Amino acid sequence: MAASRPVLSPLLAFSRRILATSPAAPILPLGTLIGARWLHAGSAPSHATGGPAGTAPGGGATPPSEDGGETHDDFKPQIKAAEGVLPVHAQIQEDIKSCPVVVFMKGLPSAPMCGFSAAVVRVLAAHGVDFKGVNVLEDPDLREGIKSFSEWPTIPQVYVNGEFIGGCDIVMKMHQSGELADVLKSLKAAPATS
Repeated sequence: MAASRPVLSPLLAFSRRILATSPAAPILPLGTLIGARWLHAGSAPSHATGGPAGTAPGGGATPPSEDGGETHDDFKPQIKAAEGVLPVHAQIQEDIKSCPVVVFMKGLPSAPMCGFSAAVVRVLAAHGVDFKGVNVLEDPDLREGIKSFSEWPTIPQVYVNGEFIGGCDIVMKMHQSGELADVLKSLKAAPATS
């Protein structure tokens, strides 16, 4: 019976080909490459490889420190907000002011993309209320920004006359208790603003 060659996983075979293009780079065990932020062993941080401080296997230097060393923009800290109002919060505020009833939801009122958004749309339709639906799936910043704006962790979020009412669970409870009808009556009496 002939001895069989071990079969390499596609990832290990790929990493060996990549590392073979760099003569100074030793081949690392597969576990070292999976989940690591480096591909070339010469750029591995010393704490991850067990090498002497400031060096990596093969004698290479560790990547520059976070205190101003050069690194790719994807790995630099991202400034999410300047002091004051986030740009997405200003957009949310404009949306809320643009219509008496605004629903930040997954999908559109005509095609909700989650059951909770669909439930809110059905409840508002049952009350005969015109509302503006804002699809948070179109913009990841808006999707996270609405949560920080209202300090409410879930979507959909319903605003009436600029005031945050709540998510699906609260709107459903208000609907069942009759409280939502009372809140929405004020809209039917007052003319809509554009």
